[in-house]
Amino acid sequence: MTPRHPAPAHPHRAPDAPGTPASTRAPLLRDLAAAVAAALLVTAAVLVGRHIQDTRHTLFVHWPPVLAEWDPHVGPGTPAAVLLAVATVVWGPRLADRLPWRLLPLTAWAASTAWVVSLALVDGWHRGIAGRLTTREEYLRVTGRFHDIPAALRDFTQHIVAGTPSPWPAHVAGHPPGATLTFVLLDRIGLRGGGWAGMWCVVLGASACAAVLIALRALTDESLARRAAPFLVLAPAAVWLGTSADAYFAAAAAWALALLALAVTTRSPARAAASGLLFGLTCYLSYGLTLIALIGATVLLLGRRGVRPALLAALLAGLAVVPVAFTLAGFDWWTAYHLLVTRYYQGVGGVRPYGYWVWANLACAVLITGPATAAGLRRAATALTPRTPTADRRLAVLVAAALLALLVADLSGMSKAETERIWLPFAVWLLPACAYLPRPRAWLTAQAVLALLLNHLLLTGW
Repeated sequence: MTPRHPAPAHPHRAPDAPGTPASTRAPLLRDLAAAVAAALLVTAAVLVGRHIQDTRHTLFVHWPPVLAEWDPHVGPGTPAAVLLAVATVVWGPRLADRLPWRLLPLTAWAASTAWVVSLALVDGWHRGIAGRLTTREEYLRVTGRFHDIPAALRDFTQHIVAGTPSPWPAHVAGHPPGATLTFVLLDRIGLRGGGWAGMWCVVLGASACAAVLIALRALTDESLARRAAPFLVLAPAAVWLGTSADAYFAAAAAWALALLALAVTTRSPARAAASGLLFGLTCYLSYGLTLIALIGATVLLLGRRGVRPALLAALLAGLAVVPVAFTLAGFDWWTAYHLLVTRYYQGVGGVRPYGYWVWANLACAVLITGPATAAGLRRAATALTPRTPTADRRLAVLVAAALLALLVADLSGMSKAETERIWLPFAVWLLPACAYLPRPRAWLTAQAVLALLLNHLLLTGW
């Protein structure tokens, strides 16, 4: 293989260097300031949250702002997690730069899967993987009520609001039936129990990093995608990617966007149709993921020269498949959503204070994306200028769309707490901002240390 030549010096992207010239010291200090500001936000959320919970008991989380318990511990996954973190920090940037492109997304997927599994196993097999979808997210508790799937879909909305006969558990009621139906179908084909369901979420959730890499290469350039790869692998979000159904939702949304990026850059109606199919599925996995449309619209904007009538027709045709199928089966998405809002305010969502969570949710976002992303977002903001190289500017626009989607979700008031898992589908699109950062190994170390501390000091609820 012909050796890759080092990229030229760049105001937003620079390789590791033994010294820091005066001309680049100021941006590095501003990066550190952004990371420190993010850390202060988390500190404030912890201190204020503890006070509110101890005095008013209205947050319904024991270690605000995340759903977790203080429980320093180690487990079977600890040695593997530490070794993977060290290996990714030391060799990740070099491998990402030198691997043939066709191998990079697959390698990143494999490495991300190993990272997620090793972190989950810090809590042991049952507590970390096999038990979470039954003890917390409840999907596996109701598979028996889907023995007649068409009948269950027709009656789904009748059991959303609390007080109705046999109401669904909170997480089943809180999502369209596509989420629960996935686990029902896994059960039907013989993949029964929390172990199979957990690994389904882990493996698919880890694939989101490969999807993001593919989209980055299509919409920006290969160099940026390669620089982002280690950060996508070593994301602190891995603590909640294993095991949460939201990891599966994040993967569905990420692949929908990746296929759309490929469709508009290769002018492929087939890829557009596949993207539409996944977008439709995503909307029937989680109501909140309709906001992924903001990122999708940005992808269309960035690839506007490839957006032809045939491609749009294919996208819309694919998009219609899942909604039409569920509607014909008797499930009304809009009715279910309005009933969900009622159910949300019947429960802790109606008690949790908006005034705290509207900013503490952002502290959760810091924890799942890490200090490197805070610094990367600062650089992304400076890249939104006409003088910035085109690829860097396009990446900044993509990241800004993801941030906008996250902020809309925050302001809606329908994401009060537990956003460390709920916002995983948006968080994976903020991580590419780390591609702007010089000295990647130092920032990767910060990301890895945060993830390891979170997983070993807290017993997370997800």
